[in-house]
Amino acid sequence: MKLNAIIIEDESNSREILRNYLAKYCPQVELLGEADSIQTGLELVQSQEPDLVFLDVEMPFGNAFDLLEQLPDRTFETVFVTAYDHYAKDALNHHAAYYLMKPINIDELIKAVEYVQEVRQKESSLADAVLRPKTKALNGKITLPQQDGFEVLNVADILYCKADDNYTEIYLEKKKILVSKTLKYFEEALESYDFARIHKSYLVNVNEVVKYRKGKGGSVVISNGKELLVSASKKKDLLAYF
Repeated sequence: MKLNAIIIEDESNSREILRNYLAKYCPQVELLGEADSIQTGLELVQSQEPDLVFLDVEMPFGNAFDLLEQLPDRTFETVFVTAYDHYAKDALNHHAAYYLMKPINIDELIKAVEYVQEVRQKESSLADAVLRPKTKALNGKITLPQQDGFEVLNVADILYCKADDNYTEIYLEKKKILVSKTLKYFEEALESYDFARIHKSYLVNVNEVVKYRKGKGGSVVISNGKELLVSASKKKDLLAYF
């Protein structure tokens, strides 16, 4: 599967290095164009509609996040390329598929491209398919600590879990339960069942997913109608269930 890509980077030498690396090591990437600023990058994205954007963080008159804020409904995957590692958290919050440090490591570049390629291929294969999740029956129970004891739930009744600092909100069909445990605790407790960590804030019962939407990070719709964001870095894990 070919990936149509663009490079947005203000340094001509950096653009040349990335362009040459892609040509030599990532033949599945077809480069549609390059831009050297936020404004020209925005225009190039809107005119070309790429699958993948290699995006430098620091640029004159703004940064990568300023550009992405102007594209709220983007459907491309983003690979950040930067010399500054302190942008990693912001990159994840802006649904980056991958984060590359300068000077670019060729192996990491190949991994980034292959990750995006796998996600795109899976999204494409599922688009017109009639499938059932590759899941097993959620036969099991879990105890939730309460002030006066604990509550016992059938695992299958949990729609999704949402992080709330050091607490977790457990969502059932008709109620929500607040538990004094982290989302990481429930991710580990439910790892033998079909629950997918789709975002830093969400753990989802895959059996309750009724729709997947592509987007800047993507999203899923749960059986109760609730739509939840999917981090770009979690897409591949989620799509593997289908």
